[in-house]
Amino acid sequence: MSEAVSRRSAMRLIGAAGAVGAVLGAGGCVASVPPGAGLRNGAPGAPAAGPGGAAKIDALLERLTLDEKTALLHGAPDPAPLGQAGYLPGVPRLGIPALRLADGPAGVRVAKPATALPAPVMLASAFDPALAREYGRVLGREGRALGQDVLLAPMANLIRTPYAGRNFETFSEEPRLTADLVGEVVRGIQDEGLIATVKHFALNNQERGRDTIDAIAAEQTLHETELRGFEGAVAAGAGAVMGAYNKVNGVYACESKPLLDEVLRGGWGFDGWVMSDWEAAHSTVAAIGAGLDMEMPGGTHFGRPLREAVGGGSVPESAVDLAVRRILTTLDRFGLLAARPAARPPRDPAAGARVARKVATAGAVLLRNEHGTLPLTGAAARSIAVIGPTAQVPFVGGGGSAHVVPDGATAPLTALRRRAGNGSTVRYALGEDLYGRPLPPALLTPPAALDDRSVDAGRGWSHEGEFRLATDDEWTLLVHYTGVRPAVRLDGKELFPVREGAAEDYAGGLLGSAPDGMSVRRRTLTLKAGVHRLSVNAQGGAGGQRFRLRHITRATRAADLAEAVRTAKAARSVVLFAYEDSTEGSDRSSLALPGGQAALIEAVAAANPRTTVVLNTPGGTTMPWLARTGAVLQMYYPGQEGAAATADVLFGDVDPGGRLTQTFPADERETPVGGDPLRYPGVGGRQEYAEGIHAGHRWYDAQRVTPLFPFGHGLSYTTWQYEDLTVRPERGGLLVEFTVRNTGRRKGTEVAQVYVGPSPELKLDQPVRALAGYRRLTLAPGRSQRVAISVDARALSSWDPQRHAWVVGSGHREVFAGRSSRELPLRGKGVVRSG
Repeated sequence: MSEAVSRRSAMRLIGAAGAVGAVLGAGGCVASVPPGAGLRNGAPGAPAAGPGGAAKIDALLERLTLDEKTALLHGAPDPAPLGQAGYLPGVPRLGIPALRLADGPAGVRVAKPATALPAPVMLASAFDPALAREYGRVLGREGRALGQDVLLAPMANLIRTPYAGRNFETFSEEPRLTADLVGEVVRGIQDEGLIATVKHFALNNQERGRDTIDAIAAEQTLHETELRGFEGAVAAGAGAVMGAYNKVNGVYACESKPLLDEVLRGGWGFDGWVMSDWEAAHSTVAAIGAGLDMEMPGGTHFGRPLREAVGGGSVPESAVDLAVRRILTTLDRFGLLAARPAARPPRDPAAGARVARKVATAGAVLLRNEHGTLPLTGAAARSIAVIGPTAQVPFVGGGGSAHVVPDGATAPLTALRRRAGNGSTVRYALGEDLYGRPLPPALLTPPAALDDRSVDAGRGWSHEGEFRLATDDEWTLLVHYTGVRPAVRLDGKELFPVREGAAEDYAGGLLGSAPDGMSVRRRTLTLKAGVHRLSVNAQGGAGGQRFRLRHITRATRAADLAEAVRTAKAARSVVLFAYEDSTEGSDRSSLALPGGQAALIEAVAAANPRTTVVLNTPGGTTMPWLARTGAVLQMYYPGQEGAAATADVLFGDVDPGGRLTQTFPADERETPVGGDPLRYPGVGGRQEYAEGIHAGHRWYDAQRVTPLFPFGHGLSYTTWQYEDLTVRPERGGLLVEFTVRNTGRRKGTEVAQVYVGPSPELKLDQPVRALAGYRRLTLAPGRSQRVAISVDARALSSWDPQRHAWVVGSGHREVFAGRSSRELPLRGKGVVRSG
C-alpha cells in the first residue's frame, strides 16, 4: 500500500537539513570522493573554492554592475557557435569567461564529430560503477577538447513508465543503481575539468505533456525513488543541476522552493548552480526566490524583467548576488577564473572508440538462448542470413538532445561478414523498408519525376497530379529533404504538418534521416481504391535544396518479407536486427515493435528456428514472437562501435555481460502505470505517482505479476552456481557473503545481486525486496569467488514522512542473493540493530 498524497505532505518534501544526515557518504549508495579525485591532468574539479577563492568572488561581485550580473544569469546567442546547446556571455573586463554548454548524455553534441557512446541505459546494464567513471571521462575530455565548458549530463530521472521517450538516456528503474552510476559518471566528467549538469530535477519521467504536467508524489515516494539519483550526483560534487519542465506537487520545478532550496541546498548541501531546462523558466520573482540561478537559453525572465524587478524592489539585489556567487564559485572551483586556465586537451578518438566498444559489449543483455543458438560456432557461423534494415544502416543512438555525430559507424552487416571470415557465406535481406522506394514517374497524371529534385535558392517548385488505385491499399509516404520541408498534400490534406513542441525538432536517431543525411518524415495511411490527388510544393530557401518523395506499399512489404524468408531458409543460422526509434519530444505509443517487424520475425523464425533477434530498442518490448526464436540479444542503442560489439557477442568472443536495469513486461497493461491514466499519461494535466515507493521491479513483486523478463535478468554462455550464504551485522548494516562458481566450460561474466526484505519493526510502506548491492565478476571455467557485499544503513532504511528523515528498519531482515530479482537461490536472515 502506498502512502496517501496530501497537499501538505507533498509540499513539505523535507524538513530540516540535519534530518538528512550523511548524504550518501560512506554509509550511502555512492562512495565518497577520494582526496584529489576531482583533479586530473591539472583540470580542477575539487569540491569547493578555498578562502582565497571566496575573497576573489567577493571582489568580483563588488565590481560587477547590475547589468553584468543579470547577464551572467541567462543565456544569449553565441557570436561564434560551435553547434552546442547554449551560451553564457562572460564579462571580459573582469576576466569572467564566456561559457559554452553542450548536450551530452551519450556523447558531446556539437557540430563536429564526437565519440558516440552507447546509450546510458546500456552502460547501466553492465552494473559496473568503475566503467561508468570511464564513460564519464570520455565525455569530459571530449567536451573540453571540443570547446565546451559545461556538459548537460547525466540524466538521473528514473525509468518509471516503459513508454517514456527518453528512457534510453537514463539508467534504471532502480533508485540505488541509478545513484551509484550517476555519481560515477559525474565524477568521470569532472575528473577532466568539465562541469557536469545532472538533469532533470525532478519527476521528468515522460515526454508526453512534459511542459505542463503536474507530477504529484508524496514525500516518501520522492525520497525513496526519484530523488536518489540526484542525491548521488550532489554527493559526487556535480557543479550544476538542471530544473525540469514539469510541475512538482503544484509548482513548476524551476520555481519550486521545496525542491531547490529545502531539498537540494538545505538537505543535501549542494553549492553549485541551478539552471532551467531550455524555455522551462516561467517567472522572475518566484523563480529566483525559489533558488533558480540561470535561465536558458535566453533572458525572457532573467534579462530585463529581472533588472526591472530589482529596480522596483520585488527582488532584492542580494538575491541576484547570491545566484551570481553560486555560478562564479563553481567556475573558480574548475579553474575557469584563473589568470591562465588549463589548456584544452586534444581529442583522442581512438581512446573514445575503445571505451565505446567496451561499454557496448559489457552492457549486451542476452534475454533468451535456446538449443545452443548462440554463440555462433561451427556450421552455424559459416552460413548466416542477416536480415533487417538496421543491419545495413547502423543504429548508433536515439534522437533528440542525446543524438551525436560520430566519427564513423560500421554497419553490423559489415562487421558480421568481417568476423565470419573467408569461407563463410553471409547473405543479406532487407526485411522491412525504412526509407521507401521511388514513386514511378508515370504514376501521376501529368507525370513528374519526384525521386531526386533540386530547387534553386530563392525559387520554388510545385506539381499537382492524380493517380488511380485498383484496390484498397496501405501506403507509407515519405519525404526526404535538405532544406525547408516541402508541403505534400494528398486529397487536400497535408501529410507532414508541423508537430507540437519538441516533437517537430526531434524525429529520432534512425528514422529522422536517410543514410545520405537527408531529413525524413513519413506518414502511413489506408487508401481506398479509386482516384487520389497528390500535390507537392517545395521552396529553395536561402541555400537551395534537394528533395525526393517515396512510398512503401502492401506489395513492396510482401516482397521484402518473402525475400527475407527465402534468405533465412538458405542459411544455417539467422541474425535478424529489429529496431524501435525513441526520441526526446514524444513517448512511445506501444511497447510492440513498430511497422511489420513482428510479422517479419514470425515468418523468418518459422522458416529457420535458429533465428537470433538483435534488439536495437530503448527498453521494454512485448514479444509475442518470442517462443519461435532461438535467441534474443538486447543491444539497446550501442553507439558508434555497436556493430563490432554485436559481432563480439554473437560469435562468443566475449560473454554477454549485461543485465536488465528495467523490467520487461509480458503485457503492457501490467506495468506500474498500466491501466491507470492518472498514473500515466495523466488526466487534466495532473499525474499521480500512486504506485508510491514500488517503482519498477518492486511493483511486480508487490502485485505478484510475472514479467516477461525481470529486473537483473541476463543469460551467460556458461552456467553459474550460488552457495554458502552467510549474513552478519556490520557497522550498522549487514555483511552478506556467498560463493559464486562458474560451473560451465567457458569463461564468463556474472552480476551477483543482493536484495533485502522489509523490516517487521517499521510501520511504513516497504518493498517486498529492494536491491541492496551487486558485484560484477568474471571467472574462468570451474573457478569460484567468495563475494562480500556490505549492505549499508541507507539500503536498510525508509523515509519517514512524519519525521522527514531516514529511519533504519531494524530487526530480522530477509536477505536474498542470486542472478536477478526473480532468480534468488540463496536466502538467509540478518539482524539489523537500531541506533
